[in-house]
Amino acid sequence: MKKSILALSACAVLANSSFAGGDLSLELAEQLKALKAQVEMLEKKLNEQSKQQTANVDEARIEKIEKKLDLVDKTATVAKVQSSGNTIKWDVDYRTSVDNIQYKRKDMPDAKNNALLTNRLLLGMGYAPNDNTIFKGKLSYNKAFGDTANHSQSNTNPGYANFDWLTNENATDNTIKLKEAYWLYKSNTLAGADIPWTVSVGRRPSTDGLPINLRNNQPANSPLSHVVDVEFDGFSAKFDTEKLIGLKGSWFKICGGRGLTNAKPRFSLDGTDYSNDDTKNANIDMLGFIAAPYDDGQYSVHINYAHAWNLIGFTYNQLGAYQSAMTTASTPSAMMDAYSNLSFNDLGDMDFATILLKSQGIGNGISDYLDDTTIFASFAVSKTSPNSSSDPMNSGMLGSLDSETGTSIWLGINAPCPISPDSARVGIEWNKGSKYWRSMTYGEDTYAGSKIATRGQAWELYRNQQLTKALSFGLSYVYMDYDYTGSNSFFGAEGTPYAIGGTQANTMNAVESAQDVRAYMRYKF
Repeated sequence: MKKSILALSACAVLANSSFAGGDLSLELAEQLKALKAQVEMLEKKLNEQSKQQTANVDEARIEKIEKKLDLVDKTATVAKVQSSGNTIKWDVDYRTSVDNIQYKRKDMPDAKNNALLTNRLLLGMGYAPNDNTIFKGKLSYNKAFGDTANHSQSNTNPGYANFDWLTNENATDNTIKLKEAYWLYKSNTLAGADIPWTVSVGRRPSTDGLPINLRNNQPANSPLSHVVDVEFDGFSAKFDTEKLIGLKGSWFKICGGRGLTNAKPRFSLDGTDYSNDDTKNANIDMLGFIAAPYDDGQYSVHINYAHAWNLIGFTYNQLGAYQSAMTTASTPSAMMDAYSNLSFNDLGDMDFATILLKSQGIGNGISDYLDDTTIFASFAVSKTSPNSSSDPMNSGMLGSLDSETGTSIWLGINAPCPISPDSARVGIEWNKGSKYWRSMTYGEDTYAGSKIATRGQAWELYRNQQLTKALSFGLSYVYMDYDYTGSNSFFGAEGTPYAIGGTQANTMNAVESAQDVRAYMRYKF
């Protein structure tokens, strides 16, 4: 309104000035010039005020919108936690396989199964409510097709298929079992120092470690599978030491666990539930460490040491009584009774150690094929410490009252398949174990016995083919040529290393060699 009045006033002045002349015209022109300047200044102020008012309105509006967006974001976060963030994430690993298993025995008919059909299902689960705490678990189902004679597939009375060290690697009944369950806490600093670390307790991911994971076509678990590939419950604490000691990719992990407890069962007749039972075997415990002194992503060194207490086995007296009972047993029931009379004894302790060298890629830029090829070499040692005793018939480890040392070598290569390098991998591995070699590898995923435990030589060839994102196909051949008996035994007289071909081994109808040809289809997502 003010702007319009000023404009009209200016027009009136101009109109009047047109009828004037002389000095009056000059004076009016000066007045008009001054008035024009005033009008321009007033318009400028009015524009500035208008912009300021508009700006104030926009800022207030924007602030209000931002508050609403912040509220919506908080609401969305809560909704996310309640819906997906609070839900366990599942993964599936389902394998159907057929195994051709052959055992060769001297002066005895071969034992075999031309087509052992099995289904194995692993249900993995995980939950991470924040960056520091994680839960991991895995359920397992492993069963041969169909039932077995006398419903004996569970192999539990008597038998060791449900033994806690390997219950998920054996084809038993159709029950779902717990393979892994543990919580993990991690942090980027330790007591203010720049040392990332983790601690974990529970049912351990202690099978399929390096390097057995390569032929199993999956990421490596812990510990190193050359000495320990067995299920157990325990703890671990890992520390990244690269910045502390200056060696690239280095880390150190302390591990411990319990493989057997002698606690009494619930509702004990003497009313002392879960107290120690001195009439049973002592607790079997294991403690050790795993370390990677160097790992630059291509070349790496891995070390594992463990000490196990109170390991179990049978004595010579027990085995003698069993063999005598079997020779006189006239019915399957009598044979079963003789077998069930065997009982474990605490025989002593044992040390396990291994060092593994791995190269993930051969050379540097020689060829794409060599860049994608992995090779490894592993050397392991086992050493017994029998309990002190002067009675060789009721004590000793691996058939000896003395401390015995065994060694094993494991070499392998895993490379792209030359026929289809983008979707398939092939591998070859060789194992060589000495007379007194004894590994804790009862959980190895095989049906003809642990090749890692072989006292003699073992060869394996395999090929894994990725068909789709989730579906894969595999073929493998394992051959174990035994030099001594007892490769897949426990730690007592049953583990005595008799030379294959010798009188004692022949009397035992010992297995001279074994092989397993496997084909499988695997669905994993």
